Amino acid sequence: MKQEATSATSSKTGWRQQKTQSSLPEVYRSLGIPKTGSWIRKFLAFAGPGYLVAVGYMDPGNWATDLAGGAQFGYALLSVIMISNLMAILLQALAGRLGIATGRDLAQACRDHYSKPVVILLWILCELAIAACDLAEVVGSAIALNLLFGLPLVIGVLLTAFDILLILLLQNKGFRYIETIVITLIATIAVCFGVEMILSKPDVSGVMQGFVPTAQIFTNPEMLYIGIGILGATVMPHNLYLHSSIVQTRKYDETSAGKREAIKYATWDSSIALLFALFINGAILILSAATFHTTGHTEVAEIGDAYQLLSPLLGASAASVLFAVALLASGQNSTLTGTLAGQIVMEGFLNIRLAPWLRRLITRLIAIIPAVIVTVIAGPKGTGDLLILSQVILSLQLSFAVLPLVQFTSDKRKMGEFVNPRWLTFLSWAVAGIILVLNAYLLYQTVFE
Repeated sequence: MKQEATSATSSKTGWRQQKTQSSLPEVYRSLGIPKTGSWIRKFLAFAGPGYLVAVGYMDPGNWATDLAGGAQFGYALLSVIMISNLMAILLQALAGRLGIATGRDLAQACRDHYSKPVVILLWILCELAIAACDLAEVVGSAIALNLLFGLPLVIGVLLTAFDILLILLLQNKGFRYIETIVITLIATIAVCFGVEMILSKPDVSGVMQGFVPTAQIFTNPEMLYIGIGILGATVMPHNLYLHSSIVQTRKYDETSAGKREAIKYATWDSSIALLFALFINGAILILSAATFHTTGHTEVAEIGDAYQLLSPLLGASAASVLFAVALLASGQNSTLTGTLAGQIVMEGFLNIRLAPWLRRLITRLIAIIPAVIVTVIAGPKGTGDLLILSQVILSLQLSFAVLPLVQFTSDKRKMGEFVNPRWLTFLSWAVAGIILVLNAYLLYQTVFE
């Protein structure tokens, strides 16, 4: 049953349309918020969407860029992970603010603001980003199945097409059930890497120095390429669309006070969840630096190579198994959120709705076809390169999601009393500018040098 989210007239709100279809209508405002009780009880009612968003910051694409960065450059790129995560916390807070204040997800907001040609262009770019992300999930899950059970990569890639059955099962059980599964899988990944960190015995002083940015990141083209890949893998463009939608699953009071409270708790939720993502991404790079860079294995960039070397280098047979289990959990987690993001983007930009299984199958086929071709032709080496390339594609698309988000949340006509304060507007445009400049520089390096 489709619900309608009402808004004021376009002359007052700055939007072209007076009404817009609810985002994810099957779960829109489906989870109640307690009217009384402690702030902890209310916060727990809002907790959940942030962890679905955080999944995109620890998917298999992150693994490829973090492993390559740690093996080649030691702890130096930890600063990129930290800065990227701080940018992500800011941008996801803006996405949650947009969804709660306007009743629109980012895709719907773009459709209500820009001309049709611009909307179509933004939709195509976003679909490319989702396909690139899905490609990372397909390859990552296939590699994990190969490492754990010996399945050929091609078979593993093809098997990922059937995870749509898992998605449909979870969607039928309710949105809170999806959130619980996602949080459980995140906890699994965190435990696995917590043990790996203990086994790898990293250099604490080296780790601390790694969080301090250096000019070498910009002067070394190879380091810059991996660094921007980390940026693309950390700040995920489709997560901005996802977050602006799923915050609306909560049935908060649609009053000024109710929305203000919802924005506060949604921001806490996403910020805390992204700190877990910072730990996991940092742990992957630290593990790679401590295990591979310090032992001279600087060419390790493939997940399969890392798996094979972990046990002999760390002296623990469980090290490789924990690594593969975490990878499989990461791929399956990303599958859940990728499905939702694809649905939100298509419905929001085009105002059309496909059956969830059909939408997921189309997205998966777009990712599976290049994955199969590269796997057959180039083998494991090619899949590793494909993972890093997918993250660079995500980074290049990022500005096309960030700029509209900052524009809308800084517009008082659209946001009303929930418009960004001046300091937040300044900081948001600064982040958008940094992302734009870095991506332009990457294009220059790629094309002309």
